[in-house]
Amino acid sequence: MDSPHAAAGPHGAAVTAEDLGLRGPRGWAFRGVTFSAAPGSLIAAEGPSGSGRTCLLLALTGRMKPTEGRAETAGLRLPRRAAAVRRIAALGPVPSVSELDPAFTVDEHLRERALLQRRYDGSLRTLLHPRRERVAAARARIDDALTAAGLDPAALPKAGRTSVRDLERLEALRLSVALALIGRPRLLAVDDTDLKLSDAERAEAWALLRSLAAAGTTVLAVCSEAPEDALVVRTDAPHADAERAGAEKDTAPDATDGTTEEDEEGTADAFAETRRA
Repeated sequence: MDSPHAAAGPHGAAVTAEDLGLRGPRGWAFRGVTFSAAPGSLIAAEGPSGSGRTCLLLALTGRMKPTEGRAETAGLRLPRRAAAVRRIAALGPVPSVSELDPAFTVDEHLRERALLQRRYDGSLRTLLHPRRERVAAARARIDDALTAAGLDPAALPKAGRTSVRDLERLEALRLSVALALIGRPRLLAVDDTDLKLSDAERAEAWALLRSLAAAGTTVLAVCSEAPEDALVVRTDAPHADAERAGAEKDTAPDATDGTTEEDEEGTADAFAETRRA
């Protein structure tokens, strides 16, 4: 049963999972994940590439459908309340799901996100406000998000006209986080947090996410190596590795993997829903 206080309480979203698992056509992406995180936690989904970290992130943000176990985000049961979870959980960079367009400039990305936020998430009363007030409110949201993400467009090579393709990896990460924060989410999810970053840049990235959690937003970050102060959730438990290895063996050419047609259709639907969300 969903918590009666799902929409109340602190700004950040509590996140819990009990024996959570997700199975696809080639076997288990992850299985047996159990943890409980309070609002404003820094959660690190740690494991090697291919261990189901991104699938776990997408499941907990309402964008993929778990196969077994229980999970709640902000008191909302998953997958039954997935649509409600998507409204309070924002994605930072997630490959093939919420990537930056390399041809867009920083300003273009920010304006587009603010426009979408106002159009799809704004109340009817807000839409009736004078245009000047709506523009000022959108600008304030953008400024607040940029400040929280630690990105100063004026310091970029061409300021706000700098193309995404010309950003450094850490700058692109900050921009993705800023875009997510425009919606003022209760849960922020970031994939590949430490990918292709130097030690110094990695420290900066974690300092950013730590500051967002300290300010009240729950942060779920996928990484290969978690910081000591994070709540670590591993997706490469020994029994999950055995399941995964068995699945790979069973899905060799001309072999069946034991996956039913219903399993395959459900997984395909989950990926399609992820792209739409």
